[in-house]
Amino acid sequence: MVVYARDVPISTAGELDFQDITELVASVITEAKVRTGTATVFVPGATSAIVLNENDPAAVEDFKAAIERLVPKKANYKHGENPQSHVRSLMLGPSCTIPVRDDRLQLGTWQSIFLVELDVRPRKRKVSITIIGTSSVHEGD
Repeated sequence: MVVYARDVPISTAGELDFQDITELVASVITEAKVRTGTATVFVPGATSAIVLNENDPAAVEDFKAAIERLVPKKANYKHGENPQSHVRSLMLGPSCTIPVRDDRLQLGTWQSIFLVELDVRPRKRKVSITIIGTSSVHEGD
């Protein structure tokens, strides 16, 4: 059994910045030399999220518009300068777990992994990637 963890710094452009981190996560699986297992992707903080969906520019614009409609910037919030950021993070969630088979993420054809910045300003985030599974390196190789 292999357990491999890596934290990756990512700078964001601020509110509703969707960053495709699929290849980054795939590279950590390669580093971990895990053939079969799971990849967990987590972002610490109360104003960001990790989501899975299609990386198509029109789809991303639709995601942003839907988030704005569901949790508008201006409402009867009680919390400081970025209340919508916290509510959006609560709805989207900070992590996802993806199966790994044959050294690859088992994503659907159109699925990508996104870090979503929900804070009102650019941030420096740390994405924590943990790979757990069986090794792709056999003893004696």
